[in-house]
Amino acid sequence: QVHLVESGGGLVRPGGSLTLSCYASGNILLIRIMGWYRQAPGKERELVAAFDNGDMIVYDDSVKGRATIARDDTKTTVFLKIDPVTPEDAAVYYCTADVLQRVGEGYTNYWGQGTQVNVSS
Repeated sequence: QVHLVESGGGLVRPGGSLTLSCYASGNILLIRIMGWYRQAPGKERELVAAFDNGDMIVYDDSVKGRATIARDDTKTTVFLKIDPVTPEDAAVYYCTADVLQRVGEGYTNYWGQGTQVNVSS
């Protein structure tokens, strides 16, 4: 089993900075994709940013130029920074990872519980 634990959500002022963290723990042999999605009320869950197939990074157009995704040396913790934050960034942010747990098996997709980000002055 793999657990993804997000932290860093809360209330952010427009124009401010947001930093989220996600730590993956458990039976992990290799992580192929790890990143962040978000879901605003009444909208579908959408990709924000992610590491894909190694070191390739993808960003949604809505956060390009404002978001930075990074990870630690173990590649089990990813960070997302958005600066400056806009009201459109308000959403529940979910961490996701495709994890290989055993040689010979396929990758399994995991999701965190989500962390709420509110944007208000």
